[in-house]
Amino acid sequence: MPDLPDFDTFVAEARAWLASVASPRTERPWGEGSDSVAVFENWTLEQEREETERIRAYERARFDAGWGPLTWSEAHGGRDLPASYAIAFRNLEEQFDVPRRTEMFPVTQQLVAPTVLQWGTPEQRDRYLRAMLRTDVIACQLFSETEAGSDLAAVRTRATRDGNSWRIDGHKVWTSGASVADVGVAVCRTDPTSTKHAGLTVFLVPMDAPGVTVRPIRQMTGGASFNEVYLDGVVVGDEQRLGPENLGWKVALTVLAAERLDSGGLGLDNADRAVELARHRARPLDAYERDRVADLVTRAYVQRLTGIRVAAAVVAGQDPGAEASVGKLLATDTMARTSEVARMLLGGDLTVDSGRWGEYAWLEHVLGAPGYRIAGGTDEIQRNILAERVLGLPREPSRSGS
Repeated sequence: MPDLPDFDTFVAEARAWLASVASPRTERPWGEGSDSVAVFENWTLEQEREETERIRAYERARFDAGWGPLTWSEAHGGRDLPASYAIAFRNLEEQFDVPRRTEMFPVTQQLVAPTVLQWGTPEQRDRYLRAMLRTDVIACQLFSETEAGSDLAAVRTRATRDGNSWRIDGHKVWTSGASVADVGVAVCRTDPTSTKHAGLTVFLVPMDAPGVTVRPIRQMTGGASFNEVYLDGVVVGDEQRLGPENLGWKVALTVLAAERLDSGGLGLDNADRAVELARHRARPLDAYERDRVADLVTRAYVQRLTGIRVAAAVVAGQDPGAEASVGKLLATDTMARTSEVARMLLGGDLTVDSGRWGEYAWLEHVLGAPGYRIAGGTDEIQRNILAERVLGLPREPSRSGS
């Protein structure tokens, strides 16, 4: 590892670079600017593509200026710095009006790229790592399937070997960003005779390959942030296989472990906005309403403290494990409590567009928040992790054995 730069000098240089590309973020007075608190954006395909390109332009500029994957090696465009430096840079970014990253960017840079680093061949690392970290290549997850629920090992998408290539047939659902992604990380069954956790293989599927069809899924928010992806006779070479044949469960777990780390801060901005909503009601709050708002403040504070514990574990080179699962559960709980406060404060104004700033916009949060009890690892799976790995309880019996 090269000599570390002085931390204060690093922070000063990072702040100077951010100031050269973005304006400082200032607190806007209540009632000014966008009042959106949407959990999932209601973009058209054209809007999603435009926003993706806007974010990608910032990510490329950041990478090229040396502020990209700070903890990665220089060979991949990084600076081989400790995680504390990367966390410091992220905190500085919060002070500037840089583009807000959509889900595809952390998926690519923080979930898929590290998995390629761990499991990829030298050729795959050369082809994908730098490209993903710079966002020249954007990735999506082709994991979930109909009727499999949160049981990733129950996938039925088949990949059949034909010499040095594979034919993939199946159907994936709840895929974020499939319409703008360049490559999909697909978990497929390659040995149907094995037990369900065995016989799985992971592939990097080009999303423009013949046989790949992406269809939007209309949500109750009115938008279509997710997609279903049909894989009909998609042929990929064996060089697109990520990790060993029939050992894809371990590869998938690498992605899922990183996903938990990335979800602990969800919902905090909207929780803060709900507290501001309470401050700006035209009437005094009653005792019950004040209690519910105070409860939300407390829970958001606990979620932030848990995020600090996760960050501290990462900085210390430890696997946060349980803390990451607790953070995910706290995040979904905070989102639910935020919805409760918004419904309580707004009443009928939540569902009728009166034109008043900061009221009807909350409907999108209320309708979207339940989705995060499934996204990023279901609440049930997180509780199982805590029960087994922290409390030492026995594993839940499988359906086949019950």
